[in-house]
Amino acid sequence: MAAARPSGSRSGALCRLLLLTLAILIFASDACKNVTLHVPSKLDAEKLVGRVNLKECFTAANLIHSSDPDFQILEDGSVYTTNTILLSSEKRSFTILLSNTENQEKKKIFVFLEHQTKVLKKRHTKEKVLRRAKRRWAPIPCSMLENSLGPFPLFLQQVQSDTAQNYTIYYSIRGPGVDQEPRNLFYVERDTGNLYCTRPVDREQYESFEIIAFATTPDGYTPELPLPLIIKIEDENDNYPIFTEETYTFTIFENCRVGTTVGQVCATDKDEPDTMHTRLKYSIIGQVPPSPTLFSMHPTTGVITTASSQLDRELIDKYQLKIKVQDMDGQYFGLQTTSTCIINIDDVNDHLPTFTRTSYVTSVEENTVDVEILRVTVEDKDLVNTANWRANYTILKGNENGNFKIVTDAKTNEGVLCVVKPLNYEEKQQMILQIGVVNEAPFSREASSRSAMSTATVTVNVEDQDEGPECNPPIQTVRMKENAEVGTTSNGYKAYDPETRSSSGIRYKKLTDPTGWVTVDENTGSIKVFRSLDREAETIKNGIYNITVLASDQGGRTCTGTLGIILQDVNDNSPFIPKKTVIICKPTMSSAEIVAVDPDEPIHGPPFDFSLESSTSEVQRMWRLKAINDTAARLSYQNDPPFGLYVVPITVRDRLGMSSVTSLDVTLCDCITENDCAHRVDPRIGGGGVQLGKWAILAILLGIALLFCVLFTLVCGASGTSKQPKVIPDDLAQQNLIVSNTEAPGDDKVYSANGFTTQTVGASAQGVCGTVGSGVKNGGQETIEMVKGGHQTSESCRGAGHHHTLDSCRGGHTEVDNCRYTYSEWHSFTQPRLGEESIRGHTLIKN
Repeated sequence: MAAARPSGSRSGALCRLLLLTLAILIFASDACKNVTLHVPSKLDAEKLVGRVNLKECFTAANLIHSSDPDFQILEDGSVYTTNTILLSSEKRSFTILLSNTENQEKKKIFVFLEHQTKVLKKRHTKEKVLRRAKRRWAPIPCSMLENSLGPFPLFLQQVQSDTAQNYTIYYSIRGPGVDQEPRNLFYVERDTGNLYCTRPVDREQYESFEIIAFATTPDGYTPELPLPLIIKIEDENDNYPIFTEETYTFTIFENCRVGTTVGQVCATDKDEPDTMHTRLKYSIIGQVPPSPTLFSMHPTTGVITTASSQLDRELIDKYQLKIKVQDMDGQYFGLQTTSTCIINIDDVNDHLPTFTRTSYVTSVEENTVDVEILRVTVEDKDLVNTANWRANYTILKGNENGNFKIVTDAKTNEGVLCVVKPLNYEEKQQMILQIGVVNEAPFSREASSRSAMSTATVTVNVEDQDEGPECNPPIQTVRMKENAEVGTTSNGYKAYDPETRSSSGIRYKKLTDPTGWVTVDENTGSIKVFRSLDREAETIKNGIYNITVLASDQGGRTCTGTLGIILQDVNDNSPFIPKKTVIICKPTMSSAEIVAVDPDEPIHGPPFDFSLESSTSEVQRMWRLKAINDTAARLSYQNDPPFGLYVVPITVRDRLGMSSVTSLDVTLCDCITENDCAHRVDPRIGGGGVQLGKWAILAILLGIALLFCVLFTLVCGASGTSKQPKVIPDDLAQQNLIVSNTEAPGDDKVYSANGFTTQTVGASAQGVCGTVGSGVKNGGQETIEMVKGGHQTSESCRGAGHHHTLDSCRGGHTEVDNCRYTYSEWHSFTQPRLGEESIRGHTLIKN
């Protein structure tokens, strides 16, 4: 037994060790990872300790809990203190519990807090371990909390190279925060590679620093490549959210529906985006007037909406809200800012204008126009001087004749009732009007037609007035026959007194009478024919002759009327043919159409009867008439009369037998159209006078002037020639005759001898420059040229269809006067020689 007890003791200890190991494994199996946070010895309440990446462990956690009540874990993994904590020399830890209530999944994260004074010792220990483990020269993730409280210099990390095992290595750094702005923020110990920060850093100014680390030997050898180090500044919730405006102002219509958007407010936060530090929540914390609560605000968007439909501008036209924005998703320890929002209630037409009285009484004298007789007032609670307040008045009943109108006074909003058409006391002594009023803007609320308009009654009493005579109707007519005898009387214009309905005591006077055909009786207004009436006169339109009559009473009051005398037609005009000239083109026409007219009315006019009126049988033999319609006939010739002018008398009778004879001048002409024969003297051969226009006359005058200039030049040349002796040159035998019978231009040679020159035959005679003459025919004709020798140069101007010309006026010293010869001398010299050359048949003679 004694021997067995030690063995049982050892086995029990082994079992307890196994149970402890199993418990640790079970407990650790749920652990996701361990996180160590380096913090100062004292932590204030509601301070950020650090941040844990929760998504690496559990992405779908909807419940986050801390095992230590002194720490609070937010959704983004930020760790905050809830109370002030003093860390002892021992390590402090707690657990973050992550769970999902839907699938019952759970995870744990162990968080260890270490005092920064112990970090250095741990770093030195770790340095030795790393030296033994041959650490690689690689970047190490590094971060520091912004606005850190220190103590400074604050250790960040250690830079270590593997080559330090074989060489003495010096460490150095460069870059922003070292030798660039902000300078001297970081430094590294040359021998150990420990990296320190010298002062707090603001993340909103510098989010991170990228510095370069160097490892060199004392003699300047660089065994490692430069190592980039990124130091990230962890954000601290040190910036308050700020509204974009100090005061927001919005406007909304009254009586709007619940949920109507009023406006949206916005705030900004300089802290790190997409963290709890910038997760803002909006809310309304006050309203003036406080009751009832009419508005609500969306917590994340800042949109303000109506929570009630009882907004009434007539009661309260403006509300003031005090709004708040808080970061940390609105948690109690988040930073917050407030602002003011003013909401103006805009007016809608939700109140009808109403008359202050339901009935009105007024009066007006008859025959009064454009006068104000009444003003009516209304009440309207809507906003003054807007379309919802301004009134529109209308007359609903009693104004069928259009005697009244009602308008709105823009300044007072009153309705002004006016008379625009005169009233007649003798016809109606009292008129009752019903007037209504609405606003310019339509009524916004649903209401029946009976309640949509306020109405009132207006009684208008018409007062009697002593009136003058009344010309009613203003236009009166009488009938008289035209050509009535002078002195014939007829009823005239009648005016009457509107009060007595009588015409007694009224005097009449004629104002206008275009032709003075009638007179007006002063007492009765009857008319008397003064001159013969003619219905067909030019002053008559539609058979009515108008005169104007002035009627006046004993008081001198007057009225004016028009008397229309309807002239009854009598058959006092014979039909006639207005066109008395007829042209018949025999090659194209055999007849002409003639038309007759009658100034009388149709009852005394067509159908007309056309006949030839002549005592001789010659007219009957040559001409024939045939009716076309009631007013026209066709005149045609027969027996082929010669061209010429003929007089043909034609008788035209109307339906009542009144007739007249018209002598037509009929021209038989050798023409195609009538216009061809209009200006001819002889109908057959023409030869009529031709009218010249001003441009034709001017061209003739210019031609005559040009002709005089040519004649004057010839005369001057002849007089100059007569002064020179007619001498035949001695060397005439040396002259050369060139005959060319070729059909096309050949290589004719021209020689100059003794100063003779050539000129084209048939051209203008040159009295100057010694023209001898030359006959030239173009296109295969002969060309004969004779020149006189000398020291002159000949120029041949050759061209298709042009003459060849020798110019003797260029160069040389031969005088011009020596080369003048008459045509007869030239002719007597050249004719025998030309005959001889033609007999020989030679084409060309050359020296």
